[in-house]
Amino acid sequence: MRDGTGRSNPDEAAGGLAAIVSTLQALGRKGGGRGLQALLRVNQPGGFDCPGCAWPEPREHGAIEFCENGAKAVAHEATRRKLGRELLARTPVAELLAHDDHWLEAQGRLVEPIVRRPGAAHFEPIGWDAAYQRVGAELGALASPDQAVFYTSGRASNEAAFLWQLFARQLGTNNLPDCSNLCHESSSEGLGEAIGFGKGTVSLEDLERAGAIFVIGQNPGTNHPRMLTTLAAAKRRGARIVAINPLRERGLVRFAQPQDPLAWLGRTAAIADLYLQVRVGGDVALLKGIMKEVLEAEARAPGRVLDWPFLREHTEGFDALRADLEVQRFEELEARSGIPRRAMREAAEIYTAADGVVACWAMGITQHRNGVANVQEILNLLLLRGNIGRPGAGPCPVRGHSNVQGDRTVGITERPGRDFLTRLAAEFDFAPPTSPGLDTVGAIRALRDGQVRVFLALGGNFAVATPDTAATSAALGRCRLAVQIATTLNRTPLLAGREVLVLPCLSRSECDRQAGGEQFVTVEDSMSVVHASRGRLEPASAALRSEPAIVAGLAAAALGDRSRVPWHALVEDYDRIRARIERVIPGFEDYARRARAPGGFVLPSGARARRFDTPSGRAQFRVHPLPEDALAPGRFRLTTIRSHDQFNTTVYGFDDRLRGLRGDRRVLLLHPLDVAEAGLRAGQAVDLTSHFRGETRTLRGFRVVPYDLPRRCAAAYFPEANGLVPLESQAERSHTPTYKSIEISVTPAENLV
Repeated sequence: MRDGTGRSNPDEAAGGLAAIVSTLQALGRKGGGRGLQALLRVNQPGGFDCPGCAWPEPREHGAIEFCENGAKAVAHEATRRKLGRELLARTPVAELLAHDDHWLEAQGRLVEPIVRRPGAAHFEPIGWDAAYQRVGAELGALASPDQAVFYTSGRASNEAAFLWQLFARQLGTNNLPDCSNLCHESSSEGLGEAIGFGKGTVSLEDLERAGAIFVIGQNPGTNHPRMLTTLAAAKRRGARIVAINPLRERGLVRFAQPQDPLAWLGRTAAIADLYLQVRVGGDVALLKGIMKEVLEAEARAPGRVLDWPFLREHTEGFDALRADLEVQRFEELEARSGIPRRAMREAAEIYTAADGVVACWAMGITQHRNGVANVQEILNLLLLRGNIGRPGAGPCPVRGHSNVQGDRTVGITERPGRDFLTRLAAEFDFAPPTSPGLDTVGAIRALRDGQVRVFLALGGNFAVATPDTAATSAALGRCRLAVQIATTLNRTPLLAGREVLVLPCLSRSECDRQAGGEQFVTVEDSMSVVHASRGRLEPASAALRSEPAIVAGLAAAALGDRSRVPWHALVEDYDRIRARIERVIPGFEDYARRARAPGGFVLPSGARARRFDTPSGRAQFRVHPLPEDALAPGRFRLTTIRSHDQFNTTVYGFDDRLRGLRGDRRVLLLHPLDVAEAGLRAGQAVDLTSHFRGETRTLRGFRVVPYDLPRRCAAAYFPEANGLVPLESQAERSHTPTYKSIEISVTPAENLV
């Protein structure tokens, strides 16, 4: 246990001088000069893309194009600390496992390949060629290619990800789970069914022109801080902003631009005009209530509210949606959502008064059993007034990792399309597998059941990011060989396998020199813009290799003469990889030249032009029932959240400045009245038990924090609470784990910590 928790005013502005101080402190802890040098090039023309979130860069770049959390991410990978042989030689794996991931990653950059051999207690150095040969031997000994899994993190570049999927498919498997399975898979599924395009349709220019912006199930102050600048600018232009989120998040209330000297003196900007603190899991009910109010406004002013020409020409299913909304009772919608009808009406009035509406959302929408329904109800709302395929309007799922969208675009999927496989086969002269592979949860089950023998990870921290932590850890331990490509050591390789290889790669900020000269990679942001990223720092070690080079080395060793792909030649000059991508994936025409252009290029989308790639060629209204949300007496609906001092599974520190919490991450946020009603008190140690289909899982030693969120709702940090989520608790159709909707009971701790 650390210092415990403290509180500050949650309505203070996000950003401001506090963000600058936090940034400088992060640089100081990690070796300021190198980190500062990197920050001057992050998100700049000729520089590198921030390794944090996927929020796009503006057309006009300023001298500073990073946020506080982006600065922490850059400082983390630009650290001068190095994980050397001495620490590994004196510290057995069992002792490393006793430390948390914050401590593990704080030991510094990996500087050479390491291996834990079968039966060994320690990691030791291994040469690159020997490491490649070990992987090749294990893959060659598999009874079936489907006994291998190729996991991908969202930080991999387009070039590395394309080679990764090619490696897996040339081996003979579509087992390509990735972090999309854990986050925005519900968005891809919901958007694909409704509009025929599994991505958002808006640009930054649309946000500049929107009359209203709905921010739903998203906390940009912590997860996408640069978005606050966009929201504040929209507000200044007169846009109305509606925030829908169970917790009252500071960044959605007020924002102080850190680059504005007047903000250091206290000038702030209000963000949300209307803040709806929906119950956890109540989004469908709330959205139905808003749409019902829109239809009532249309009834009062026939032909003047709904976009009838758009509805008739471009959509189908409206009559079914209208019939569903007509039978909904406001009393039921209020009870399910926790939002009074008058607030639903106010949201509807903001919606109907706006010339264009953009709806942004993140994992507060997708990580529920009804995640796909949540996404499609948002689309239903947008479609009512034609808020898609025109300026200032459209859906905007905001991705949480810098290239998670790009990885999917270039082929990282367990369910590849027929056209993609046909083009891949023609380009590389082989027959790729056509059977669906394993997604992330499917991979855990297969590892658990002994069906997967080799686990390979291109980045990420699989053991910590996934649900059911105990089950995942045990499953990883069953594989014969685990391979982790990473910049720092984390928990996954410590838990995995009879034999483990950790292969150190260049970070996004480091210079990548190959035989053909200095290289750059490309990434795709949340708005389908593909642009270049060129590292500028000297590598932390001469032994580091780039992700594309490591993938090519593994593939060449494993496939040998079975592959006609010139793996090593491709990585001599990344334009050769881009030329192959160009011939396989539509939208990448003239890839090498356009990637070098300032700002990159936008991938095409028929939905932006109201051409919907659905079976009927029309956008689809989808009708969904209200989800089951009954709670047993005395239980709560838990949602997981991120702190302001972490990025995904990487924890930079133990404070959460924007929520006023200090010194500990094992906290449980509850409404003050729920705390009292449960007979608990602030700061009390409690155990959390999840309930799912008769199964229970218990995590011990959390501290109660009274907080502003709806009654019978609770919040705890990801990934600390992941162990409460069963593998089987998934979103319908998308199979996304339900990190945002866990039924729990809370009891006084058995053992105080």
